[in-house]
Amino acid sequence: MAAFVTQPAPDFKTDALVGGQFVENFSLSQFKGKKVVLFFYPLDFTFVCPTEILAFSDAKPEFDARNTAVVGVSVDSKFSHWAWTQMERKDGGIKGITYPLVSDLNKTIAQDYGVLLSAGVALRGLFIIDSDANQTIRHITINDLPLGRNVEEALRLLDAIEFSNEHGEVCPANWKKGDKTFKPTFDGLKAFSSK
Repeated sequence: MAAFVTQPAPDFKTDALVGGQFVENFSLSQFKGKKVVLFFYPLDFTFVCPTEILAFSDAKPEFDARNTAVVGVSVDSKFSHWAWTQMERKDGGIKGITYPLVSDLNKTIAQDYGVLLSAGVALRGLFIIDSDANQTIRHITINDLPLGRNVEEALRLLDAIEFSNEHGEVCPANWKKGDKTFKPTFDGLKAFSSK
C-alpha cells in the first residue's frame, strides 16, 4: 500500500523509543481518534535532523492542544535512537524529546510512504493524518535532505484541517486561524474575493 492524500495511511508495527523506553509492536493504529504528524528524517547523529526533532518536541504543547500526536521515523535502530536521546542538545543530541521515535530498520515504512532513497535513507517526508477511523492522509510534503521543515506550517495545516472538518469551508492561500474562509462554491469564492 502506498501513501496518498485522501487515502488511509499505511499502518505499521515496529520497535520504537517512547519516553526513554523500548516499545515493541508500536503502531500507527494506536493513535486512532487523534491526528498524527508522522515525519521521516534521514539518520540519527546528523545535522539538520536534530534541529527538526527538537523543534517538533519544543512545540509539543501546541500539538497536544490540537489533539495531535507527533511521531518521528528513521531507518536507525531503537538503540541508536536511545543513544542519541542521551546526548545534550549543546553537543548535537536530542535529550529531552517528548514524542516517540520509530525504528524502521528494515526500511519498509519509508518504502510504504514513498520516501526511501536508493542510498537507504529516508527523505524528509511529513504526513498529516486525520483523526477519522480510516486515518486518512490529509497532507504530504517531502523535502530533499538539506532542507529542514517548518513546524509552524504543520500547526497551520492542522488548524486548517480542523476548521474545514468542523465547518465544511475551505481555507484559502496563506490562511491562518481566525482568517476568512468560504464555502466551496462560486458564490462563496466571489463573496470572499470581493472583500
